[in-house]
Amino acid sequence: MARLVGIDLPNKHIDIALTYIYGIGHSTAEEICKKAKLDKHRMINDLSQEELNELRKIIEADYKVEGRLRTEIALNIKRLMDIGCYRGLRHRKGLPLRGQRTRTNARTRKGKKKTVAGKKK
Repeated sequence: MARLVGIDLPNKHIDIALTYIYGIGHSTAEEICKKAKLDKHRMINDLSQEELNELRKIIEADYKVEGRLRTEIALNIKRLMDIGCYRGLRHRKGLPLRGQRTRTNARTRKGKKKTVAGKKK
């Protein structure tokens, strides 16, 4: 198993395996393969140590992934909550942020239904 930026990558095609890293999607993975001049259809376990080091260098130099990205996102959300803007208030209350309806649906954000006591069925 190859290990990049603290993640054990499965033995799959390079472009698919790179998507296991938080912050790297399919198009970014293909872009990394082009920069490293590697065929995206090769398997991760077929790569030499030099090729893995090249991938590691490209990812660390050009992309914000894993811990740094998670930290930045958490700080952005905290900043929104601190300044008290609409999105920050919605984060604080655990409601949808981007204009979705909440009369029905929104169960993932709102959590389990809270029933009113004494209400007849």
